[in-house]
Amino acid sequence: MAITIRTLVRKFIKNFPRVVVLSSLVAAAPLLAEGTSHHHESSARLVHIVRDATRQFIDVNGAGPAGYGPAFGCVSGPDHGAMGIHYINGTLVGDGEIDAEHPEALIYEPVGERRRLVGVEYIVDAATWLANHKNTPPMLEGQAFQFVSSPNRYGIPAFFELHVWAWRDNPNGAFVDWNNEVSCERQ
Repeated sequence: MAITIRTLVRKFIKNFPRVVVLSSLVAAAPLLAEGTSHHHESSARLVHIVRDATRQFIDVNGAGPAGYGPAFGCVSGPDHGAMGIHYINGTLVGDGEIDAEHPEALIYEPVGERRRLVGVEYIVDAATWLANHKNTPPMLEGQAFQFVSSPNRYGIPAFFELHVWAWRDNPNGAFVDWNNEVSCERQ
């Protein structure tokens, strides 16, 4: 009987780390699920805000009177996907702030002579933002902005940007820069 108890104790000691890890994962599962749900809710909320704020720009003819104009031509990805044609509002880009209801750029996909609204881009000058926000990079509805250093392909100073594909699904996510479902080929 002493051998059986000794064997059980050895097996317990040998498997103890596995039991601890498994217990930790089981205990953390509800927290991980909550985090995912919260992230999904904030993501869906930002997409909803963008749709509400930009519905008036589905027809590209509404962009000009609101201060938006085309820039940079149709932007294609370095190896796949595209962004489309950015219609930028210089006043919003230059204000150094970010407002979910007023994106700095509207993004259109060219379809012959027509333009189809596919998303938006929030853009802010990095130096201005950091100076006015205690060196903290921008976030919008829980989404972190990407930093684009200078020199860059656009020939502008370093900036922070966030894409929101509110009007065209992106298989890689609603906030990824390049969208494989957008093309510059149909100009």
